Amino acid sequence: NAPEQGQPDYRGLSMFRGHGELIADAAFSRWKARLGGTAFYDAAYQLNGQRDLYTDKYLGEYENELELNEAYLKGSLSGNADLKLGRQIVVWGKSDNLRVTDILNPLDRRYPGMLDIRYLRLPVTMTRLDYYWESWNINAMLIHEPRFDKLPVYNGEFFPGTRPPPKLETQDWSWDNQQAGVALNGIFSGWDLSFYAASVFQERAHAEIDPAGVPYQTHDRAAMFGTAANVVLGSWLLKGEAAYWDGLKYTNAADRKSRFDILAGVDYMGFPETTVSFEIANRHIIGYDPLLENLPDGQREDWTQYAFRFVKNFMNDTLHLTFVLSSFGLLGAEGGFERLQLDYDVSDTITVTGGVVLYESGDYPGFQDIGSNDRLLFELEYRF
Repeated sequence: NAPEQGQPDYRGLSMFRGHGELIADAAFSRWKARLGGTAFYDAAYQLNGQRDLYTDKYLGEYENELELNEAYLKGSLSGNADLKLGRQIVVWGKSDNLRVTDILNPLDRRYPGMLDIRYLRLPVTMTRLDYYWESWNINAMLIHEPRFDKLPVYNGEFFPGTRPPPKLETQDWSWDNQQAGVALNGIFSGWDLSFYAASVFQERAHAEIDPAGVPYQTHDRAAMFGTAANVVLGSWLLKGEAAYWDGLKYTNAADRKSRFDILAGVDYMGFPETTVSFEIANRHIIGYDPLLENLPDGQREDWTQYAFRFVKNFMNDTLHLTFVLSSFGLLGAEGGFERLQLDYDVSDTITVTGGVVLYESGDYPGFQDIGSNDRLLFELEYRF
């Protein structure tokens, strides 16, 4: 829709981004090192002639970025023990589309629905120790860097609200802010099983009032205990996850809450060059207080999310069709999106992508007014 006077016009070109990634790998003896960086510049704001209508904070998040990506040193301490130090990504859980136990790395959520989760994880500085024996592996992590999701910024089309949020309190790298996690993984013939425990900062911030009466946002610490499993039955892959959260802090509740999350999913690979998957997750707040439905929490006692994915390869695995549907509530009643895209490998180094993303408005936080944000996308990628 046409904007009000003095507001940004979201119609037409919304992104014209040049994005680059450089990765350097080195190996010596039993050790390997990686140093990676990413950068982008989005010229859409200059081309649209309305750059002055955006806040400096918004332009700082969306117009350009230079960031250290994965940067680590890893190696073998013995025949059964490995050590990995630095900025890294650690994936927990079995799901490819929804997150229940996959909690260690924040996500880039600035453009919902545009990319799969595996491209959205943000690396975090941590020390990871792995120990292996027979079919089992235990990994323990000390997370040094308090890092959180990149969320839509005020003044942007995906920001849920008409006023800027309170200032977010930053977390430093002090000893008190160290986070920790441990996982036990077993891989067997036709199935695998994992158990998780972590003490981490909550993904969602809540609001507090400082002594001067000024509101601010902060992240509190909570504990998570979870499990996940996969089972292969012919062309079927069955997967499940469960997580129990203790000590969750919300703005509108006086006491801390607990939450139980559960996920069930199935992949079918019986058709040639095709994968079909369906996942469903439910998040249930224990001891729910109706006040949590008010903003800024916007939480219900139960949120149910569905995800459907269809992937088909053509032309000797050079043309890839992907359809993704993510829905809060049945058939997007609480919000969601659909993405249809085609990726064509012109050569081993060049890929062309085209597609469309359709959004559905709903009551789920962040999805209230995004139904008019539908977009066409085009990408040209060159790797060398």
